[in-house]
Amino acid sequence: MKKMGRYYNGDIKGKFWFGVQGSDDADFFGVDGTQLETLNYCFELEDLENVDKGVVKCFNELGRNKELLDEFFEKEDFYNNKELKEYLNKSPDEVEEILKWYARLRLGLKIQKCIEDYSRCYFEAEL
Repeated sequence: MKKMGRYYNGDIKGKFWFGVQGSDDADFFGVDGTQLETLNYCFELEDLENVDKGVVKCFNELGRNKELLDEFFEKEDFYNNKELKEYLNKSPDEVEEILKWYARLRLGLKIQKCIEDYSRCYFEAEL
C-alpha cells in the first residue's frame, strides 16, 4: 500500500488522503481492485450490502469523532496533525487512526451513492 497523493477516477472521482489512505482502501468495502497500472474497481448492485456494512463499520469506529471532523473540515481547507491533535484532544497515533477511518468513510459514501444511483460504480485508483 502506497501512501502518497493519488487520485481515483471513473463513476466517482476524488483524491486519496495523503499519508492516510492507500490506493487499495476501497478493498475494505468488499471488492478487490485489479491491478494493472492502476487499481480498477467495479462495484455492482450485489456488492451494495458489503458497502453498506463497511460504511456502518466506519461510522461505528469514528463515533463522535465524525461530527467533530465534519465541523473542523467545514471551516478548514487545509490541516496539519498538530491542529487536529489539539482539536480532537487525541494523541498523534489516535489522530492518524481516526483520519484513516474518516477518509475511508468518505470514499465508502461515494461508492454507496454511486451504486444506489447507477446500480454500479466503476473507478480506477492511481498507485
